[in-house]
Amino acid sequence: MVVMDLDEEATREGENIEEVVNAEESIDDEAIDIHEEEVGDVKDDLVGEIITTIEFVDQISDYRRTQQKECFNLVRRLKILIPFMDEIRGFEFPSPESCMRFLNRLRKVILAARKLLETCNNGSKIFLALDSELIMTRFHSIYEKLNRVLVKTPFDELRISDEVKDEVGSLCKQLKKARRRTDTQDIELAVDMMVMFSKTDPRNSDSAIIERLAKKLELQTIEDLKTETIAIKALVQEKGGLSVETKQHIIELLNKFKKLQGVEATDVLYEPVINKSTSLILPHEFLCPITLEIMQDPVIIATGQTYEKEGIQKWFDAGHKTCPKTGQTLDHLSLAPNYALKNIILQWCEKNNFKIPEKETSLHSENDSEEQKDEVSLLVEALSSSQLEEQRASVKQMRLLAKENPENRVLIANAGAIPLLVQLLSYPDSGIQENAVTTLLNLSIDETNKKLISDEGAIPDIIEILQNGTREARENSAAALFSLSMLDENKVTIGLSDGIPPLVELLQHGTSRGKKDALTALFNLSLNSANKGRAIDAGIVQPLLQLLKDRNLGMIDEALSILLLLVSHPEGRQAIGQLSFIETLVDFIRQGTPKNKECAASVLLELGSNNSSFILAALQFGVYEYLVEITSSGTNRAQRKANALIQLISKSEQI
Repeated sequence: MVVMDLDEEATREGENIEEVVNAEESIDDEAIDIHEEEVGDVKDDLVGEIITTIEFVDQISDYRRTQQKECFNLVRRLKILIPFMDEIRGFEFPSPESCMRFLNRLRKVILAARKLLETCNNGSKIFLALDSELIMTRFHSIYEKLNRVLVKTPFDELRISDEVKDEVGSLCKQLKKARRRTDTQDIELAVDMMVMFSKTDPRNSDSAIIERLAKKLELQTIEDLKTETIAIKALVQEKGGLSVETKQHIIELLNKFKKLQGVEATDVLYEPVINKSTSLILPHEFLCPITLEIMQDPVIIATGQTYEKEGIQKWFDAGHKTCPKTGQTLDHLSLAPNYALKNIILQWCEKNNFKIPEKETSLHSENDSEEQKDEVSLLVEALSSSQLEEQRASVKQMRLLAKENPENRVLIANAGAIPLLVQLLSYPDSGIQENAVTTLLNLSIDETNKKLISDEGAIPDIIEILQNGTREARENSAAALFSLSMLDENKVTIGLSDGIPPLVELLQHGTSRGKKDALTALFNLSLNSANKGRAIDAGIVQPLLQLLKDRNLGMIDEALSILLLLVSHPEGRQAIGQLSFIETLVDFIRQGTPKNKECAASVLLELGSNNSSFILAALQFGVYEYLVEITSSGTNRAQRKANALIQLISKSEQI
């Protein structure tokens, strides 16, 4: 009986345990259903956000001219993803974890693309033109990240159709090609910008160049300039957004555009700043020209200008020996506390109940900076390694770092990389050569580095690579010579080192990009009188005339600009002044673009001023009526040239 009772009790306990287990299983099933439902919602939210973002950027139509082509290319590629996302949205089964990771990664890239496109839509036109290489690097970064995400798409788990799979595969191929360096879109714009920002080039105040830049950047009206001023203010107030040099370059050029329109030149850095929290107007003399924040520890430098101590010390630490505001070379780098101004600031703050914001101590930022220094030091050390693969990896990574931002270029140079990179130019490995010359090209964007590179004797080795390197190495060597030739002494060195003949060779037989790199370098080098004769002797005229015939290459204005330099040389006039060339000039004056007409009229004026037979030849081709038309409808410069030609024609007829 007792046994029976125990058995019955055990049976009842067993039944109770089974009920509990069943109940738990029921709860687990319910939890799984809820989890699947939540995952489905998250998946739909991610897909919806990606599609909405792509549709949003597709509605943007007004991009800055300097990045317009690349923006439309990026949007076109992003739109290919919409059918792909639609298929994922229609996928009703629970999304695997790998699919959710994929969507999250894709969302991050799409949002980064949107941010870049918005910058190119409403950012400062001057900044986007000045730092076009950096902006292009950001486009390449988007392409690379997007490609990395897409090649790991879990197609099988997502049950994507073969048709959409093929479209995504095709997109990945496009992205791989797009990651490569693209051709410079506007050589003349790049040259004009460099001239404007040069402290030594006498053309930095040339009204014709300023006018041409204003037109290219679409900053020709007072309304345009107001909008640009707002964009620049927003840009300079972004914390850590710009170097001091870049800020000053932008503001100087903006003021030149303002003067062109008869608007009073002001400095947006020093205009009254309104504190958003109190609506107080902060006196501009209280603001550091570098940090744009109210000064807490003002110091005076050799020129008598005052800066926040931390800001000016960073300027000096970066290797600068000039006053950021005036550009003057400093006799010494000593700092003197400006106690008078500090007391005035404190009194003003107390009177207006204004609390000076506490300085942000960004440990993360400091750590990042130290990590970057450590990384550069390791890379420089690896350049001297006896292991070939280590050298290859080091110079390749340094090439990317040098392209990234101005701070890296200073860091790399200060770490002693330039002498080692110059040594690698003659290394018997084409990959190392290519990356070394491209790294030096990227480093040479910094004005100080230009001299460091040339002082290390890099120019002859760069010319050697230009003659015998790989296709990309030759093209980047040409671009490096252009960058280095911004220093007048380097124009002479390149000419004496026989750098011009291989540039002419690249101009004649290179790829489209190679021709443009060579053309840019030859233009700059031909500003030197002796180099004009060298270029003519190297046979530059025929390739230039060929460029005038091939309109698809889009280098007519650049070719005419170099021809204008060459016709000031007696040998140049002799080589260029053929009857067929005069006919070509008249044809451009008749039906070319406004810029074509301007350049062609300039060349004809230079030829005709030295030899009236050129004018008589042009008259045979009907140039007079076309010149009359330009005097009323051409660009300002074209009108001046046309009027000068008409006067020249009148004189020749009197004779």
